Amino acid sequence: MLHQRRVVLRELLRDPDQGVREAAAQALERLEAAMALKDVLQVLQNGRRGEQVRALMALETIHSPRVFSPLLAALKHADADLRCVALQVLGRKQHAKTLGHMVPCLKDPHPAVRVQAAEALGHFQDRRLVPCLLAVLDDPDEQLVGQAAASLGRIGAPEAHAPLLRLTGDARPAVRRAAARALGELSLGDGEEAPAAS
Repeated sequence: MLHQRRVVLRELLRDPDQGVREAAAQALERLEAAMALKDVLQVLQNGRRGEQVRALMALETIHSPRVFSPLLAALKHADADLRCVALQVLGRKQHAKTLGHMVPCLKDPHPAVRVQAAEALGHFQDRRLVPCLLAVLDDPDEQLVGQAAASLGRIGAPEAHAPLLRLTGDARPAVRRAAARALGELSLGDGEEAPAAS
């Protein structure tokens, strides 16, 4: 069945219509990525560090529920870079059932992982994340505070208004910039949304 699908898609790469060719190319790419899942999982188990990073990144292109188990397992890996990549991919995939595994990463011992967790959570339009992100606004790590502010802006929850206003008086310019941008993205609180960023 998969072989037949691949053959048909390859034939469609020669279709006279450009849109059909583009659709076939995208479908073929997804199909081949899914077929490569077994190899990717093998690399995650036995590959060297650089290969594991690339394998985690490859999981972003694979549309299968089987990618979540290795991504969630990577959140517990001893290597902080692998935890960061897993968070990045999980954030882009935006699967709500992964949130319970991602939120604890805001307290990871490695600063880069905490920052990546704050960024990844901002991809979800889930107001339940607001208290988690508000909790890190008092952290001494400038990057973490700035990324949490940016994510609060993307989520758009009006309850972040007062904490973000407070950050506009922060001594660190990067934090003030992030707070200012986030304030422009928050919901207006009366059922209207803030204008989309251009």
